[in-house]
Amino acid sequence: MRATVSLWFLVFTGFACNYMIRINLNIAIVDMTTVKSKGHTIRLCELNTTSMTNATENRNEYVKDFQWKDGERAMVLGSFYWFHWALQLPGGLLARTYGAKRIFGLSNLIMFTLSLTMPFVARWDVRGLILVRALQGFIGGMAWPSVHHLTAHWVPPNKRSKFISAYLGSSIGVAITYPLCGFIMEQWGWPYVFYSTGLLGMVWFTAWWLLVYDTPAEHPYISERELVSITSSLTNVVSSVKLPIPWKYVFSCVPFWVALSIQWSTGWALHTLMTQTPTYLDLMFSWNPQKIGIWSGLPHLTRFAFSLILSQVIDSLLANGSYTRTCIRKISTNICTVLQAVLIVAVVYSGCDQWLVNGFLLLAMTVSGASTSGPLSIMVDLSPNFASVLQGFSGIIGVIPGMISPIVLSYFTSDENTLDSWQHFFLLSGIVIAIPGLLYNFIGSSELQSWNSPDTDQELAVTNGHSTAKK
Repeated sequence: MRATVSLWFLVFTGFACNYMIRINLNIAIVDMTTVKSKGHTIRLCELNTTSMTNATENRNEYVKDFQWKDGERAMVLGSFYWFHWALQLPGGLLARTYGAKRIFGLSNLIMFTLSLTMPFVARWDVRGLILVRALQGFIGGMAWPSVHHLTAHWVPPNKRSKFISAYLGSSIGVAITYPLCGFIMEQWGWPYVFYSTGLLGMVWFTAWWLLVYDTPAEHPYISERELVSITSSLTNVVSSVKLPIPWKYVFSCVPFWVALSIQWSTGWALHTLMTQTPTYLDLMFSWNPQKIGIWSGLPHLTRFAFSLILSQVIDSLLANGSYTRTCIRKISTNICTVLQAVLIVAVVYSGCDQWLVNGFLLLAMTVSGASTSGPLSIMVDLSPNFASVLQGFSGIIGVIPGMISPIVLSYFTSDENTLDSWQHFFLLSGIVIAIPGLLYNFIGSSELQSWNSPDTDQELAVTNGHSTAKK
């Protein structure tokens, strides 16, 4: 299975580089500008303990390069997601026509290139920086749905959870980027955050372009045994020809709509934690960028580890038939929605206790690793033939919270940036995250839908959104 392992590694590192670009500004902004409340520099916690504060520095003692208003800061952080939704569905459709290799690879390459320009644009005008970030998000919208097309054509059904763990290369990207960029900022300044992540991405693109193929049959070095193993497992599941999209049945499928609501839930959780954690730690404790980077990145490392462990368990349960596919997805989905919601709320109600704050942050991000064996697998479960299209819709819903979350936070903190205002925001977030996960328990499904293999000579039947044929 060398070809599949190689593909897993390149998808993994591709998502790592993708997220380096996605979040490099979240840590760089700590050193670019100062968070203020009513025009004054603030620190939410006045700490007397020394157990975790020996390395603490007051980052507000010097004038930073930019004096942005709260609204401008929110726009800079949220602009990546303004149009990130727009090419999610086209990205899935383009992958069906031109292949995931081209769409995933080139969309990432453009993001990497734009990263190199950001220090120059930021010094020119904050509006230019917002524009470049919005363009990055717009082009990057094609990445996630295109890879689902690759997964559907390379991975047997009972091995999907394990392979989709490669998507959490995104977590490793975050885990590496935050501390790496914190160190870079301490040594050379914030502009080198954008230079280094952009150049690393270009190195990845070179390997991707040379080594990845859209289907096992196109791979020139795959072994005959591996080729037969993959193709035989996908017979009657994935079509060898491009099928017309059964839009009517997609839009009338209840499990599809429930899955979309879960993508909103997990998207809100991920983007809120990923975007706001560095700022929250800076506001609470005034740590230096390197320390903020370490504590912002560590939870993403444990998230990936948890994803690997859980996906192995889930695939084993699916292989031996101990539980139905839907039951398995419900277990994973509850972990990364309901449980995570509780932990996120616990973060801000831990007050100024640094150990509790960071402990709950660690746990909240860790349990979100269940998304690979839960929400991220559902679209491929429902219809492998149209997985990239379904993921296109899913991507649209999943990234909108990244745009809305900073705006909602700025609403709560517009009068005064206090701990109470952050608590109100995170409490609302917990409710938003938990409700779709609970809903999936009652009307969700992960069974293969009848419209996955449309038969032109036979009318498709879908009852209550669930498959009535071809299990």
